[in-house]
Amino acid sequence: MIVCRMGWSSLERRASRNRGAIRASVRPSREHDMTAVKGWRRFGRWVKWILLGLLALVILLTLVGVVYEALARRNAANAHPLRGEMVDIGGRQMHIECRGSGSPTVIFESGLGTGGTLDWTRVHDRIARFTRACAYDRAGIMRSDAKDSPQRASAVADDLHALLKGADITDPLVLVGHSIGGPYIRTYVGRYGDQVAGLVMVDPSHPDQIARLGSVVSINVHPKKVSLLMHTATALSRTGLVRFLFSRADHGPRPEDEAAEITAFSSASVKGATAEVDGFDSTMDDARAVTSFGDRPVIVLTALKPFKPEELEKMGLTAEEGARFKQEWRTLHAEQAAMSSRGQQQIVSDAGHYIQIDQPDRVVDAVREVVDDVRADARTDKEMK
Repeated sequence: MIVCRMGWSSLERRASRNRGAIRASVRPSREHDMTAVKGWRRFGRWVKWILLGLLALVILLTLVGVVYEALARRNAANAHPLRGEMVDIGGRQMHIECRGSGSPTVIFESGLGTGGTLDWTRVHDRIARFTRACAYDRAGIMRSDAKDSPQRASAVADDLHALLKGADITDPLVLVGHSIGGPYIRTYVGRYGDQVAGLVMVDPSHPDQIARLGSVVSINVHPKKVSLLMHTATALSRTGLVRFLFSRADHGPRPEDEAAEITAFSSASVKGATAEVDGFDSTMDDARAVTSFGDRPVIVLTALKPFKPEELEKMGLTAEEGARFKQEWRTLHAEQAAMSSRGQQQIVSDAGHYIQIDQPDRVVDAVREVVDDVRADARTDKEMK
């Protein structure tokens, strides 16, 4: 019995030592786990403060941008005084600037973008030397009020008709349309053709260009590919970001004062430009419905300057695709010239899309030719009466 008790005593001592050893081994493990938990909590707090700091910075920058934008919009009119006049067309104001005198009146229709009247700076005064010439800003562009209704060619034509009536311009018109301005003036002929005596189409868009150009190149040629970007810009237009980016954009050969004026109104103009991108397909439908220009004098100017290597790379085109693009563009323009029995196509081989900026002489000469034809027609009609 003594031996047994000694045995049990020995076993108890060993068990006690083992339990102590186990507790000793567990204690550092628990302490390590607690340290790790505290470390993650500390890290989480740092992340939280960093995120809160970033959020505060974003809010601060946004507030600064909003104030900057509000002040810039207020100063835009003072820095760039109004040329021309603002005309009420039934609750909205539209800007039109007429220079010179004589009939017919030339009306400039700008392309898709934010330049408005300033797209015609290099030709406006020169054309005004031999007849009255008027440039205007479409709804939501530059100085003209934006509108909530959808923008498409038929709506553009209705706005222009109301603007001309409000400005008391009633004599025959020669419409000069660049890029998407081509479908716009084509649609105007269909709706208010009695006013239109002649047309000059400056590297105009064609109602079927998306399908036709898409068949000869491998890229997406639809303007709506930038729709998300345009809507984002519109949403951020009050934060000063759009103005900031425009101020650092490459405005090409435009004079600095002209680029500064476009920038001054850029954050407001982006809404109007976005509405026109959204209405692009409807615009082409409106223009496609007009199939003839009758016997009006019409000149279609086609820009055929080859794409530069950097332009091809930016567009995602090979040199062969670039050549096919230009050839199809030429064919599309020939079709529009053929819409009039007195239509003609003139190739401008040393200009890009903005012919009125790259080669203004060609635009001035084309307008002069159509104006002369319109005047000759008027004399003939008078003699016959």
